[in-house]
Amino acid sequence: MSRRPAAVAASVLAVLALGAVSACSSTSSAANGTPTVKLMAGGLDKQIYLPYELAQQLGFYKKYGVDVQLSTEQDGGVGAEDAMASGQVDMAGAWYNHTIEFQAKGKAVEDVVQLSGAPGEREMCTKKSGVHSGADFKGKTVGVTDLGSGTDTLTQFLAAKKGVKTSQFHRIGVGAGSTAIAALQNGKVDCVMTTQPTVAAIQKKGVGTSAIDLATTSGATAAMGGAYPAASVLARTDWVNSHKATVQKVVDALVATMHWINTHSAADIANKLPASYVSNQLVTKADYISALTEDKGQFLPDGLMPAGGPKTSLATEQLVGNVKSSVDLGKTFTNDFAIQANKTEGFKTTTTPAGPNG
Repeated sequence: MSRRPAAVAASVLAVLALGAVSACSSTSSAANGTPTVKLMAGGLDKQIYLPYELAQQLGFYKKYGVDVQLSTEQDGGVGAEDAMASGQVDMAGAWYNHTIEFQAKGKAVEDVVQLSGAPGEREMCTKKSGVHSGADFKGKTVGVTDLGSGTDTLTQFLAAKKGVKTSQFHRIGVGAGSTAIAALQNGKVDCVMTTQPTVAAIQKKGVGTSAIDLATTSGATAAMGGAYPAASVLARTDWVNSHKATVQKVVDALVATMHWINTHSAADIANKLPASYVSNQLVTKADYISALTEDKGQFLPDGLMPAGGPKTSLATEQLVGNVKSSVDLGKTFTNDFAIQANKTEGFKTTTTPAGPNG
């Protein structure tokens, strides 16, 4: 999601065709018995996905007894969620909404730990665009990460909620980072939905401002009518069922990471991440810290799927037409692993967990 989350609809036939591969697991155990898990994220250097790498830097995967091998999806390459569904990797660091899309296409995928209650996105628009809400998309060209991605779904949702049909505006894929910035700068698009640190770079260059805030749980609730669960860890249900002890170790590490994020400053977090993530051609470290301070509210403190989140995500998918069949939300996520992780560590939970109906 992405983000870039990749399109599920366009690739589901290929995913289903790889059912034999899906049944296989790339999980292995080292000589000392530590399980190895391959996890691909939809952009490890994006702020919305920082918990996966932060857990590595904090030594939490090792602490909880699992070797997590991280990789990041590449522009134009297979999306993290599709790589997971086809068995190329065990887990995906991607948006929760993909579980709903997969189920609608007959594929059992579930969210085992929820890291954020908001997309972490902002609709960045040029001043001359006149865009202040989805109602203003009419007649405009709006950039998304990729057509069919999570940002594409959200863009269509913001428009549909204001009565604007997809036929009334133009959507194009502009990627993220420098390509998204260039699209705004060169007048290719009026707006682009993107995340930090690209948001900070756009603001610093003066080529766009934040027109719609989906970057925090409160912002997402105001714009979408409820918390929108985004960054998470997804895995095939058959894989989860046959690797429960390993899944618990991964979730233990990430829940500990979410607690650490909640109790530390943006500067503390930035200091633990690889230098290339927080200071590069787009932003300085000071910019990164400022942006994270502003949008840190997207992260959930305890890894629990928030009450109402799945229903908000399903409503979004239905409104834009991605899902037309019935969906059993209880099969798209589980809080069992996160509840156990918090109990084991004695962490106090503050998120109201979603029930079986979302």
